[in-house]
Amino acid sequence: MARISGIKELYLKSNELRQDVIRMLDSAKSGHTAGPLGMADIFAALYFNILNHDPKQPNWGKRDLFYLSNGHICPIWYAALAHAGYFPRSELLTFRKINSRLQGHPHRGELPGVENSGGPLSQGISIAVGAAIAAKMDKLSRTIYVGMSDGECEEGQTWEAFMMAGNRKLDNLIAVQDRNNIQIDGFTSDIMSIEPFEQKMQSFNWNTIVIDGNNMAEVLKAFGEAKRTKGRPTMIIAKTIPGKGVSFMENDYKWHGKPPKHEEAEKALKELEAEKERIRTS
Repeated sequence: MARISGIKELYLKSNELRQDVIRMLDSAKSGHTAGPLGMADIFAALYFNILNHDPKQPNWGKRDLFYLSNGHICPIWYAALAHAGYFPRSELLTFRKINSRLQGHPHRGELPGVENSGGPLSQGISIAVGAAIAAKMDKLSRTIYVGMSDGECEEGQTWEAFMMAGNRKLDNLIAVQDRNNIQIDGFTSDIMSIEPFEQKMQSFNWNTIVIDGNNMAEVLKAFGEAKRTKGRPTMIIAKTIPGKGVSFMENDYKWHGKPPKHEEAEKALKELEAEKERIRTS
């Protein structure tokens, strides 16, 4: 698959992904909105610049592996996979429909490119740690990537996985935390603060990088630094704007787990299309 190297072109791709997410949620009348929009820039970078993968050979033995721990943001994963060529983009509109391969949480074995089933939070990071250990044992050069939420860092299993990864010095593991500060019931700081998160990760022998997760240059630089890090895993703490790109959704936790109404979806698409034109002509 041809990689996209230009910052402007990657922003255009993340805009297209956001638009498809809105269309999917509008069609399904169900699903999570804020997280997928906030993580669009990360997924554009991963699938069109960072990952070593081949959509024509989804099970290629030398591919990097990407796992999604916060499975509820799967609309953006599905959109990225479709744009990369794993399956037709037209199938995105079957999201959450009966018998669709694109359910509200990913299901391994149903869709090319989906490496893990999602649902219970914290399992993705645990699976990724196991995969990183296995790659070390098999002397494979692949990198293991995992996307996760800040809310799931309120759960014990997450910290067991962090401890194992640091203890095993898994420098082939790169985690990206969607630090958008929201969860379904409100703001993480009000429900159960995870701070000081960066210092906690460092005490678990993780390399940490804090970035603006919606700044493509910072995103690419962080992945490059993480790949060069030896002797410990890397946690990229990506500060993202939930609902990014849609003015009436941004930073509003109420959009964590609800879809837009049809008129709201139309308004969102108009805003995103205007932003796409701004990017194109800038």
